[in-house]
Amino acid sequence: MREQEPSRTAFSAATHRAVHQVVEGGNIFKDRLALAIVGLKPEDIRLDDESQTSRRSMRMFIAARSRFAETALMRAVDQRGVRQIVILGAGLDTFPYRSELTSDARIFEVDHPATQAWKRRRLEQVGIACPDSLIYAPVDFENDALLDALKSAGFKPTQRTFFVWLGVVPYLTEKAIDGTLSMISCLPGGAEVVFDYSDPPATFSAERLAMHEARARRAMAAGEPFLSHFDAPALHEKLREMGFSEIDDVTGRRLLSRYLDPATTAVQSPVEASEARSGGGHVLFTATKIS
Repeated sequence: MREQEPSRTAFSAATHRAVHQVVEGGNIFKDRLALAIVGLKPEDIRLDDESQTSRRSMRMFIAARSRFAETALMRAVDQRGVRQIVILGAGLDTFPYRSELTSDARIFEVDHPATQAWKRRRLEQVGIACPDSLIYAPVDFENDALLDALKSAGFKPTQRTFFVWLGVVPYLTEKAIDGTLSMISCLPGGAEVVFDYSDPPATFSAERLAMHEARARRAMAAGEPFLSHFDAPALHEKLREMGFSEIDDVTGRRLLSRYLDPATTAVQSPVEASEARSGGGHVLFTATKIS
Protein backbone atom coordinates (compact mmCIF):
# COMPACT_ATOMS: atom_id res chain seq x y z
CA MET A 1 0.00 0.00 0.00
CA ARG A 2 1.03 3.63 -0.46
CA GLU A 3 2.57 5.33 2.55
CA GLN A 4 0.11 7.39 4.62
CA GLU A 5 -2.88 6.10 2.63
CA PRO A 6 -5.47 3.48 3.52
CA SER A 7 -5.42 0.16 1.71
CA ARG A 8 -7.23 0.34 -1.63
CA THR A 9 -7.67 -3.43 -1.71
CA ALA A 10 -9.20 -3.38 1.78
CA PHE A 11 -11.81 -0.90 0.58
CA SER A 12 -12.43 -3.00 -2.54
CA ALA A 13 -13.00 -6.15 -0.47
CA ALA A 14 -15.39 -4.29 1.82
CA THR A 15 -17.29 -3.01 -1.21
CA HIS A 16 -17.65 -6.56 -2.53
CA ARG A 17 -19.11 -7.63 0.83
CA ALA A 18 -21.52 -4.70 0.70
CA VAL A 19 -22.63 -5.40 -2.86
CA HIS A 20 -23.19 -9.06 -1.94
CA GLN A 21 -25.82 -7.95 0.58
CA VAL A 22 -27.82 -6.40 -2.26
CA VAL A 23 -27.15 -8.41 -5.41
CA GLU A 24 -27.26 -11.87 -3.78
CA GLY A 25 -29.22 -10.81 -0.72
CA GLY A 26 -26.33 -11.88 1.49
CA ASN A 27 -27.20 -15.52 0.77
CA ILE A 28 -23.63 -16.62 1.54
CA PHE A 29 -22.59 -14.08 4.16
CA LYS A 30 -24.82 -11.73 6.13
CA ASP A 31 -23.28 -8.45 7.28
CA ARG A 32 -25.73 -5.81 8.50
CA LEU A 33 -22.96 -3.17 8.62
CA ALA A 34 -21.35 -3.86 5.24
CA LEU A 35 -23.15 -1.12 3.31
CA ALA A 36 -22.81 1.55 5.99
CA ILE A 37 -19.08 1.18 6.51
CA VAL A 38 -18.30 1.82 2.83
CA GLY A 39 -20.93 4.55 2.50
CA LEU A 40 -23.27 2.76 0.09
CA LYS A 41 -27.03 2.52 -0.14
CA PRO A 42 -28.81 -0.30 -2.00
CA GLU A 43 -29.90 2.11 -4.75
CA ASP A 44 -26.23 3.03 -5.39
CA ILE A 45 -25.43 -0.45 -6.70
CA ARG A 46 -25.76 -0.97 -10.44
CA LEU A 47 -26.79 -4.53 -11.15
CA ASP A 48 -25.53 -4.44 -14.74
CA ASP A 49 -22.00 -3.63 -13.55
CA GLU A 50 -22.04 -6.27 -10.82
CA SER A 51 -23.23 -9.02 -13.17
CA GLN A 52 -19.83 -9.11 -14.89
CA THR A 53 -18.22 -12.52 -14.43
CA SER A 54 -14.97 -11.21 -12.99
CA ARG A 55 -16.73 -9.04 -10.40
CA ARG A 56 -19.20 -11.75 -9.46
CA SER A 57 -16.58 -14.46 -9.00
CA MET A 58 -14.44 -12.27 -6.73
CA ARG A 59 -17.49 -11.04 -4.80
CA MET A 60 -18.71 -14.57 -4.14
CA PHE A 61 -15.24 -15.73 -3.08
CA ILE A 62 -14.87 -12.83 -0.63
CA ALA A 63 -18.30 -13.55 0.85
CA ALA A 64 -17.49 -17.26 1.17
CA ARG A 65 -14.11 -16.73 2.80
CA SER A 66 -15.71 -14.43 5.39
CA ARG A 67 -18.35 -17.01 6.21
CA PHE A 68 -15.76 -19.79 6.40
CA ALA A 69 -13.63 -17.73 8.79
CA GLU A 70 -16.47 -16.67 11.06
CA THR A 71 -17.91 -20.20 11.17
CA ALA A 72 -14.51 -21.56 12.23
CA LEU A 73 -14.16 -18.75 14.76
CA MET A 74 -17.51 -19.40 16.39
CA ARG A 75 -16.75 -23.14 16.48
CA ALA A 76 -13.55 -22.34 18.39
CA VAL A 77 -15.51 -20.11 20.78
CA ASP A 78 -18.30 -22.62 21.36
CA GLN A 79 -16.33 -25.86 21.40
CA ARG A 80 -12.90 -24.87 22.71
CA GLY A 81 -13.69 -21.83 24.81
CA VAL A 82 -11.56 -19.40 22.80
CA ARG A 83 -11.98 -15.86 24.11
CA GLN A 84 -9.00 -14.10 22.50
CA ILE A 85 -9.37 -13.16 18.84
CA VAL A 86 -6.95 -11.35 16.54
CA ILE A 87 -8.02 -9.94 13.18
CA LEU A 88 -4.85 -9.44 11.13
CA GLY A 89 -5.11 -6.87 8.36
CA ALA A 90 -8.62 -6.04 9.54
CA GLY A 91 -9.36 -3.47 6.84
CA LEU A 92 -13.07 -2.65 7.00
CA ASP A 93 -14.05 -5.97 8.58
CA THR A 94 -17.13 -5.46 10.77
CA PHE A 95 -17.08 -8.60 12.94
CA PRO A 96 -16.21 -6.85 16.24
CA TYR A 97 -19.03 -4.34 15.78
CA ARG A 98 -21.80 -6.87 15.15
CA SER A 99 -20.67 -9.92 17.12
CA GLU A 100 -22.62 -11.23 20.09
CA LEU A 101 -19.64 -12.61 21.97
CA THR A 102 -19.78 -12.54 25.75
CA SER A 103 -18.15 -9.67 27.64
CA ASP A 104 -15.11 -11.76 28.58
CA ALA A 105 -13.98 -11.98 24.93
CA ARG A 106 -11.20 -9.70 23.68
CA ILE A 107 -10.79 -8.81 20.01
CA PHE A 108 -7.59 -7.25 18.67
CA GLU A 109 -7.75 -5.48 15.32
CA VAL A 110 -4.30 -5.39 13.72
CA ASP A 111 -3.64 -3.27 10.64
CA HIS A 112 -1.30 -0.78 9.04
CA PRO A 113 -1.48 2.50 10.99
CA ALA A 114 -2.81 4.49 8.01
CA THR A 115 -5.57 2.00 7.25
CA GLN A 116 -6.53 1.69 10.90
CA ALA A 117 -6.73 5.45 11.44
CA TRP A 118 -8.85 5.77 8.30
CA LYS A 119 -11.21 3.04 9.49
CA ARG A 120 -11.67 4.60 12.90
CA ARG A 121 -12.58 7.91 11.29
CA ARG A 122 -15.02 6.08 9.03
CA LEU A 123 -16.68 4.29 11.96
CA GLU A 124 -17.18 7.60 13.73
CA GLN A 125 -18.63 9.23 10.62
CA VAL A 126 -21.30 6.53 10.13
CA GLY A 127 -22.07 6.10 13.83
CA ILE A 128 -20.81 2.55 14.37
CA ALA A 129 -19.82 2.20 18.01
CA CYS A 130 -16.60 0.55 19.14
CA PRO A 131 -17.37 -2.27 21.62
CA ASP A 132 -15.54 -2.47 24.94
CA SER A 133 -14.06 -5.83 23.89
CA LEU A 134 -12.16 -4.31 20.94
CA ILE A 135 -8.51 -3.25 21.09
CA TYR A 136 -6.68 -1.59 18.18
CA ALA A 137 -3.07 -2.57 17.48
CA PRO A 138 -1.36 -0.73 14.56
CA VAL A 139 1.29 -2.90 12.85
CA ASP A 140 3.26 -2.88 9.59
CA PHE A 141 3.57 -6.61 8.81
CA GLU A 142 6.73 -6.17 6.74
CA ASN A 143 8.65 -4.11 9.32
CA ASP A 144 7.15 -4.46 12.82
CA ALA A 145 7.37 -7.31 15.33
CA LEU A 146 3.78 -8.55 15.47
CA LEU A 147 3.99 -10.30 18.82
CA ASP A 148 5.60 -7.29 20.49
CA ALA A 149 2.86 -5.02 19.17
CA LEU A 150 0.17 -7.40 20.38
CA LYS A 151 1.72 -7.73 23.83
CA SER A 152 1.87 -3.95 24.10
CA ALA A 153 -1.87 -3.90 23.44
CA GLY A 154 -2.57 -6.44 26.19
CA PHE A 155 -2.44 -9.71 24.25
CA LYS A 156 -1.83 -12.83 26.36
CA PRO A 157 0.34 -15.45 24.57
CA THR A 158 -0.65 -18.12 27.14
CA GLN A 159 -4.33 -17.88 26.17
CA ARG A 160 -5.58 -19.90 23.20
CA THR A 161 -6.20 -17.49 20.32
CA PHE A 162 -8.07 -17.45 17.04
CA PHE A 163 -6.53 -15.43 14.19
CA VAL A 164 -8.48 -14.19 11.17
CA TRP A 165 -6.12 -13.21 8.34
CA LEU A 166 -8.12 -12.54 5.17
CA GLY A 167 -7.11 -10.61 2.07
CA VAL A 168 -3.55 -10.04 3.26
CA VAL A 169 -1.24 -12.97 2.45
CA PRO A 170 -1.06 -12.40 -1.35
CA TYR A 171 0.29 -8.87 -0.73
CA LEU A 172 3.10 -9.89 1.63
CA THR A 173 6.53 -11.36 1.00
CA GLU A 174 6.95 -15.02 1.82
CA LYS A 175 9.38 -14.01 4.58
CA ALA A 176 6.73 -11.89 6.29
CA ILE A 177 4.11 -14.63 5.89
CA ASP A 178 6.40 -17.28 7.33
CA GLY A 179 7.28 -15.02 10.24
CA THR A 180 3.64 -14.46 11.15
CA LEU A 181 2.69 -18.13 10.84
CA SER A 182 5.73 -19.18 12.87
CA MET A 183 4.80 -16.74 15.61
CA ILE A 184 1.23 -18.06 15.70
CA SER A 185 2.38 -21.68 15.80
CA CYS A 186 4.72 -21.04 18.74
CA LEU A 187 2.21 -19.37 21.06
CA PRO A 188 2.28 -21.32 24.34
CA GLY A 189 -1.48 -21.12 24.76
CA GLY A 190 -2.15 -22.63 21.33
CA ALA A 191 -3.69 -21.00 18.28
CA GLU A 192 -5.94 -21.36 15.27
CA VAL A 193 -5.87 -19.29 12.09
CA VAL A 194 -7.83 -18.84 8.87
CA PHE A 195 -6.13 -17.22 5.89
CA ASP A 196 -6.54 -17.14 2.12
CA TYR A 197 -3.95 -17.57 -0.60
CA SER A 198 -3.64 -18.25 -4.32
CA ASP A 199 -2.16 -21.05 -6.38
CA PRO A 200 0.80 -20.07 -8.58
CA PRO A 201 -0.44 -18.33 -11.77
CA ALA A 202 1.44 -20.90 -13.85
CA THR A 203 -1.21 -23.46 -12.86
CA PHE A 204 -4.15 -21.36 -14.13
CA SER A 205 -6.13 -21.95 -17.28
CA ALA A 206 -5.90 -19.26 -19.96
CA GLU A 207 -9.22 -17.72 -18.88
CA ARG A 208 -8.34 -17.74 -15.20
CA LEU A 209 -4.89 -16.33 -15.92
CA ALA A 210 -6.39 -13.41 -17.85
CA MET A 211 -8.64 -12.56 -14.90
CA HIS A 212 -5.73 -12.86 -12.48
CA GLU A 213 -3.49 -10.61 -14.57
CA ALA A 214 -6.21 -7.95 -14.78
CA ARG A 215 -6.55 -7.98 -10.98
CA ALA A 216 -2.78 -7.92 -10.58
CA ARG A 217 -2.56 -4.80 -12.75
CA ARG A 218 -5.20 -3.06 -10.63
CA ALA A 219 -3.43 -4.06 -7.43
CA MET A 220 -0.10 -2.81 -8.78
CA ALA A 221 -1.66 0.50 -9.80
CA ALA A 222 -2.98 0.88 -6.24
CA GLY A 223 0.52 0.35 -4.87
CA GLU A 224 -0.35 -3.09 -3.46
CA PRO A 225 1.16 -5.69 -5.82
CA PHE A 226 0.66 -9.42 -5.50
CA LEU A 227 3.87 -10.82 -4.00
CA SER A 228 3.20 -14.41 -2.94
CA HIS A 229 1.56 -17.56 -4.26
CA PHE A 230 1.73 -21.09 -2.86
CA ASP A 231 1.61 -24.66 -4.05
CA ALA A 232 -0.89 -26.32 -1.71
CA PRO A 233 1.04 -29.51 -0.84
CA ALA A 234 4.24 -27.54 -0.16
CA LEU A 235 2.34 -25.05 1.99
CA HIS A 236 0.75 -27.86 4.00
CA GLU A 237 4.14 -29.42 4.61
CA LYS A 238 5.52 -26.08 5.75
CA LEU A 239 2.62 -25.66 8.20
CA ARG A 240 3.21 -29.13 9.66
CA GLU A 241 6.91 -28.37 10.07
CA MET A 242 5.95 -25.23 11.99
CA GLY A 243 3.85 -27.27 14.38
CA PHE A 244 0.32 -26.98 13.03
CA SER A 245 -1.50 -30.28 13.37
CA GLU A 246 -4.88 -29.70 11.70
CA ILE A 247 -5.35 -28.35 8.17
CA ASP A 248 -8.57 -27.74 6.23
CA ASP A 249 -7.75 -26.20 2.85
CA VAL A 250 -10.68 -25.46 0.53
CA THR A 251 -10.61 -24.05 -3.02
CA GLY A 252 -12.97 -21.22 -3.83
CA ARG A 253 -15.30 -23.30 -5.98
CA ARG A 254 -15.61 -26.07 -3.40
CA LEU A 255 -16.19 -23.47 -0.72
CA LEU A 256 -19.08 -21.98 -2.68
CA SER A 257 -20.61 -25.42 -3.05
CA ARG A 258 -20.86 -25.60 0.74
CA TYR A 259 -22.96 -22.46 0.94
CA LEU A 260 -25.02 -22.34 -2.25
CA ASP A 261 -27.88 -24.49 -3.47
CA PRO A 262 -26.56 -27.34 -5.68
CA ALA A 263 -28.72 -26.11 -8.56
CA THR A 264 -26.96 -22.75 -8.35
CA THR A 265 -23.42 -24.08 -8.33
CA ALA A 266 -24.18 -26.62 -11.05
CA VAL A 267 -24.59 -23.81 -13.60
CA GLN A 268 -21.20 -22.23 -14.08
CA SER A 269 -19.54 -20.20 -16.77
CA PRO A 270 -16.43 -21.51 -18.61
CA VAL A 271 -14.25 -19.25 -16.47
CA GLU A 272 -15.85 -20.51 -13.24
CA ALA A 273 -15.42 -24.10 -14.42
CA SER A 274 -11.75 -23.54 -15.19
CA GLU A 275 -11.33 -21.95 -11.76
CA ALA A 276 -12.67 -25.14 -10.19
CA ARG A 277 -10.05 -27.18 -12.04
CA SER A 278 -7.11 -24.90 -11.39
CA GLY A 279 -7.94 -24.04 -7.81
CA GLY A 280 -7.19 -20.34 -7.95
CA GLY A 281 -8.05 -18.95 -4.53
CA HIS A 282 -7.95 -21.05 -1.37
CA VAL A 283 -9.18 -20.49 2.17
CA LEU A 284 -7.29 -22.47 4.80
CA PHE A 285 -7.92 -23.24 8.46
CA THR A 286 -5.10 -24.61 10.56
CA ALA A 287 -4.55 -25.08 14.27
CA THR A 288 -2.00 -26.23 16.81
CA LYS A 289 -2.82 -29.00 19.25
CA ILE A 290 -4.76 -28.22 22.38
CA SER A 291 -2.35 -28.58 25.28
